[in-house]
Amino acid sequence: MSAVTDAVRGTAPGNPLGQSVRDSLVIAKRNLIRMSRIPEMVIFGLIQPIMFVVLFTYVFGGSMQIGGSTSATDYTNFLMAGIFAQTVTFATAGAGAGIADDMHKGLIDRFRSLPMARGAVLTGRTLADLVQTALTLLVLAVVAILVGWRVGSDGSTDAARVLAAFGLLLLLGYAFTWIGALIGLSVRTPEAATSGGLIWLFPVTFISNAFVDTGNMTPWLRHIAEWNPFSATVQACRVLFANPGQSTSDAWPMQHPVWASLIYSVLIILIFRTLAVRKYRSATA
Repeated sequence: MSAVTDAVRGTAPGNPLGQSVRDSLVIAKRNLIRMSRIPEMVIFGLIQPIMFVVLFTYVFGGSMQIGGSTSATDYTNFLMAGIFAQTVTFATAGAGAGIADDMHKGLIDRFRSLPMARGAVLTGRTLADLVQTALTLLVLAVVAILVGWRVGSDGSTDAARVLAAFGLLLLLGYAFTWIGALIGLSVRTPEAATSGGLIWLFPVTFISNAFVDTGNMTPWLRHIAEWNPFSATVQACRVLFANPGQSTSDAWPMQHPVWASLIYSVLIILIFRTLAVRKYRSATA
């Protein structure tokens, strides 16, 4: 904390945007150092998505029908875009719990007393979470390859499209961490932030195209799933990865998933960053 204080106090006044960027990077560095000193935070963050990959691949893989095929390999290729997307969105709970913990310890009040940009504390926290999410995605991609996941076996994709898919995943994860930031500022304890950060994520991730074909859902539920921002990113990843199970729905997000994913993520960032920074100015431990 003292290093953060010294760094912020040593920042010369100047361009407000430049100061905001510098302050955000200082806070991000502080959070990354903290994460490195608590490796179990990273390890436990990896266990859940790996469990999902193994369980869905080997328990449900042979019984799920994708495009008329019950091949376990086809389901694995279908599944991974959904698992990747679920993993980045579940970072919401960690972001909320971390901010709530800082609130509980009085660190947020101390940060507010420093001559730093108002949104820097939250931006720094979300950037640190983004780095952790990227590391998790990298490990998860290796596990996915080990269980049989492949991209574009027909040659219809390339490295640039694969990287673009992972970029969309990280953007979605970053957007959702701002929701977690708002939750963390709105509750009294880290435990409440963890619960509040997860309880709404389950319907968001399961009422989607992540694990099953939405064409098999009842019409009203299918419409919800197809317009779900989470589904747009999953569909975009399947298109960019050239994996099976791409929706043929007429819904606009399913027809233009890359644009839909970008628009949804940017809107979530704009809305929830505004609300979180406003809450930060008035929140008390």
